[in-house]
Amino acid sequence: MDSPRPLPWEPDPRYRKAVAYFSMEYAIDQALKIYAGGLGFLAGSHMRSAHDLQQNLIGIGILWKYGYYDQVRQDDQCMRVQFIRKYYPFLQPTDLRAQVSVNGHPVHIRVLRLAPETFGTAPVYLLTTDIPENDYLARTITHRLYDTEPATRVAQSIVLGIGGAQVVEQLGGAAIHHLNEAHALPLAFHLLARLGDVAEVRRRVVFTTHTPEKAGNEESDPQFLHSMGYFAGLPLETVRQATGTDGALFSHTLAALRLAARANGVSRLHAQVARDMWSDNAGTCPIIGITNAQNARFWQDPQLRQALHTDDDAALVARKQAMKRALFEEVADQTGKLFDPQTLTLVWARRFAAYKRADLLLHDLYRFNRLLEQQERPVQIIWAGKPFPFDQTAVDMFDQLVRLTWRHPRIAVLTGYEIRLSRLLKQGADIWLNTPQRLREASGTSGMTAAMNGAVNLTICDGWVPEFAVDGHNCLLIPPADPTGDAEAQRAEDALQLMELLENRALPMYYDQPGRWLQLMKQGMRDVQPRFDSDRLAHQYYELMYNP
Repeated sequence: MDSPRPLPWEPDPRYRKAVAYFSMEYAIDQALKIYAGGLGFLAGSHMRSAHDLQQNLIGIGILWKYGYYDQVRQDDQCMRVQFIRKYYPFLQPTDLRAQVSVNGHPVHIRVLRLAPETFGTAPVYLLTTDIPENDYLARTITHRLYDTEPATRVAQSIVLGIGGAQVVEQLGGAAIHHLNEAHALPLAFHLLARLGDVAEVRRRVVFTTHTPEKAGNEESDPQFLHSMGYFAGLPLETVRQATGTDGALFSHTLAALRLAARANGVSRLHAQVARDMWSDNAGTCPIIGITNAQNARFWQDPQLRQALHTDDDAALVARKQAMKRALFEEVADQTGKLFDPQTLTLVWARRFAAYKRADLLLHDLYRFNRLLEQQERPVQIIWAGKPFPFDQTAVDMFDQLVRLTWRHPRIAVLTGYEIRLSRLLKQGADIWLNTPQRLREASGTSGMTAAMNGAVNLTICDGWVPEFAVDGHNCLLIPPADPTGDAEAQRAEDALQLMELLENRALPMYYDQPGRWLQLMKQGMRDVQPRFDSDRLAHQYYELMYNP
């Protein structure tokens, strides 16, 4: 289908098929706070590359009135959650309207457009229910990204999936509807209600699974979903037949795998993990690997890129020092601590979740303190990231790290981990720490943009890393723990190997072999592109998912 699309360009012939890309979040610019973490960063990069490659693709999302949340501080520097209303005058009003049924009540939807010229992206259409036509409850559906109330979460999926499908139809339709996670799965039931044929639905739907974590593969009471309107008015028996689900719980991911023509994991390793997860379920579509990527045009410092291109080591080192100073201004502003640009600086920054193990460095506190107190080869450490605001375990971990900073002048925890701070951290880091429990990080993308900016990845070999890493050549790899051990045993082994690597390889190389360290930096910058630039990603989706 080559339907008329609201694009200011004639699509490249390679990318002529019309695609609607559905995502709950987009991290496109600091000014537009409608994202939480990795999925948003990925979607934002995808939209930029779709623009640069002149693809026939539009984004469909939700305009979150309060965003995810604003991460600020309490009076003791620990984390506080704040919800602040956002205003975006740069979004264009449209005449597009949609209406969905939520729990038997009509919910009206208006649509705003993020124009391509605003931030250099494919057009993104953002849906809101916070309009006068709705009652208060309906207006709150699009208030908070990943709301904790189950009924609200279901309503958000209905708005994105069914409301988004109606918007796409008004824009001329799409040959392919790309679901990121099962958040927009009601779209498939909307198509089934309209087309009356599961095979026709599958022709139009592809699916990306982004995580092996249980929280990202939801199960719900099908009766509850049915009463909410999740199935677009279809009888529950029809839904069960179409999805092959007949148990007490409805698996959203499994249904997506049965209603899509093709699916992908977000790295080669994750694709295999996903295939293993769902292999006992008949009727699922093939799962291939398309590894995540990030947009270098947006994320990489242009002066650093030029210095690498011209092989100007002096300019590269000088620029890296300047970027460290810029990061340290932020550290000083938030914490009052003055960091030294000559000191080896480690950064751990991403979403706070238990399996990502932000506190792995603290496993042996005696050794950790010894690392910080040494003077010959000093170390500075920065943590940043947003926990889910109502995940008390993750919030407690964040606050534990904050309390630790009270006793150590060379460690800091920063709040406000959004695009601006993310860029500062990746540009200013000497070492980018990646310490998840192996096989639980589907891809990870922060290390890609860190490598683009001359940070050396010190990392567990998980997610995207096996496709990139050559230990001692372009990164430093933590030797894998025994996979047969339990989580605590793996943690102890990984923590030991992490400290050994820091003390015996990273610090001596940085301080005693600066030329070798520089080569490690440069090789990481060279190897991360173009393989992990989102132009490759956007091209592969057309090649392997949209035009197979």
